[in-house]
Amino acid sequence: QVQLVESGGGLVQPGGSLRLSCAASGITFRRYGMSWYRQAPGKEREWVAFVNTVGTVTNYARSVKGRFTISRDNAKNTVYLQMSNLKPDDTAVYYCSTELDRSRYWGQGTQVTVSS
Repeated sequence: QVQLVESGGGLVQPGGSLRLSCAASGITFRRYGMSWYRQAPGKEREWVAFVNTVGTVTNYARSVKGRFTISRDNAKNTVYLQMSNLKPDDTAVYYCSTELDRSRYWGQGTQVTVSS
């Protein structure tokens, strides 16, 4: 069974930083690209970042480019999202995700709140 478990969310002030983690199990982790998405209250789920299987290619949404960094450690079956210079508009539930067997899988999400 595919399981994705996010952690690292919390309350931070504008301009602060957080690092989110997503631990994967039930898959051969190194064979799959990984993504982060987020969903703010009243808004649709938004794609945030993608990293390929070996961590050599990354892509970011325009809204986070230059502030967020996605990375992975295949030895730990974990993908990370380093978030810097956080803004109130970054407040959302953050989800990690992967696609396999023609289905997309999601973690339970971790809340990030950026507020003074």
